[in-house]
Amino acid sequence: MYQRILDEVDVGVHAVDETGKTIIYNKKMMQMEAMDSQDVMNKNLLDVFMFKEDQSSTLVKALQEGKVTSNVKQTYFNNKGREITTLNNTIPIFENDQIQGAVEIAHDVTKLERLIKGNINRNGALRFTFDSIIGGSAAITDVIENAKRATRTSSYVLIVGETGTGKELFAQSIHNGSNRFSGPYISQNCAALPDNLIESLLFGTKRGAFTGAIDQPGLFEQANGGTLLLDEINSLNLNLQAKLLRVLQEKTIRRVGDTKDTPVDVRVIANMNEDPIDAITNNRLRKDLYYRLGVVTVFIPPLRDRKEDIPLLVKNFISKYNELFQMEVKGLSDEVKQSFEEYDWHGNVRELEHIIEAAMNIMMDDEATIMYSHLPFQYRSKMHVKDRVTPVFSIDTFLKDQGTFTAPLKEKMDLFEKSYIESVLRKNNYNISKSAILLGLSRQSLQYRMKKLNITIE
Repeated sequence: MYQRILDEVDVGVHAVDETGKTIIYNKKMMQMEAMDSQDVMNKNLLDVFMFKEDQSSTLVKALQEGKVTSNVKQTYFNNKGREITTLNNTIPIFENDQIQGAVEIAHDVTKLERLIKGNINRNGALRFTFDSIIGGSAAITDVIENAKRATRTSSYVLIVGETGTGKELFAQSIHNGSNRFSGPYISQNCAALPDNLIESLLFGTKRGAFTGAIDQPGLFEQANGGTLLLDEINSLNLNLQAKLLRVLQEKTIRRVGDTKDTPVDVRVIANMNEDPIDAITNNRLRKDLYYRLGVVTVFIPPLRDRKEDIPLLVKNFISKYNELFQMEVKGLSDEVKQSFEEYDWHGNVRELEHIIEAAMNIMMDDEATIMYSHLPFQYRSKMHVKDRVTPVFSIDTFLKDQGTFTAPLKEKMDLFEKSYIESVLRKNNYNISKSAILLGLSRQSLQYRMKKLNITIE
């Protein structure tokens, strides 16, 4: 019955005698440490487990010092070299004032540690710098230059771009180019976890805040001195956005269940995959948070607005997968090149890479050119399909209205573009989003063109 009770409790129990030999090792402890009872029982603790140089066994410490320790985090390795992290309460056992052994009650926090460590990168582990961004078009080089300027300060940055445009790449590049490059870089997708967990993960928890809560630093504390990337910031509920705004303004955090504030020095970079104005209008983003985050705003253009970069991107992806797959693919057929030019690339650069990778997976070893037949079926079925805007007036009518054929081509092109955009705006009652869709542009690109051409909405 004694053994059954030990095996039923949902905490690890590990006890040693005065020599450090294991005398109790329950089922939960076996699960946490991925060990069998026979590997541990009646063996000296230090003969079975390995500890980091800067840490010692909390059980051995209890034997040596005779002190009770509470909520001590310990990371060590089992007999197969697997890393284990536990939160321990360790108690020395006395009899007639002599230490007869020690018992440890352990909570498994290995998964939480891996989640946090999986988000934390030091400068040596980050893959991307501005040199990693491929493209020579004006659309992307202007964005790169603006992002490079953001490396000079620690102001908050908002990166806006459709899915697959490379927001993470820009965020890492900004961090690596800043004076925080040697500090931690933490990336957290705000849509990946439920609200109650994301709050604890961001701000940390105080022991006793809720059942099972332990003293645990959040990602803001983990990122102290470095950069915290919050991906899909618009997926946070509005209450969490209000708490985040407080942290950004006061530069302090308060753990869940705590009453004291802790100062933090963190540069926050936030990502969004939709227009901030649309998010605010649809109550997915607080206006005050947008103004606080958007001190520096980087709009990454979609691939359809920089199609001249496709050849460079294709060359890079072919080179990448040639090395991975041990192939010697040289390029694309003319038909594939044309279809790439016609396609709208709703999945952006990521979609282009996936198409190249998929095509190279089905090519024969002796084939050197990606043919149209190599492309995945789901893309071939829509590659040549492109919605085109029906002209609302003819070129002849436009030229007749202008009344002269002596102006330079660029001047006429600008006039035509301005007239065309104004006509589409009128047709859609000056709705920017609807007009952008009809023109095949992103909302940001349309607003950029309107500003350049001095188009105003009355």
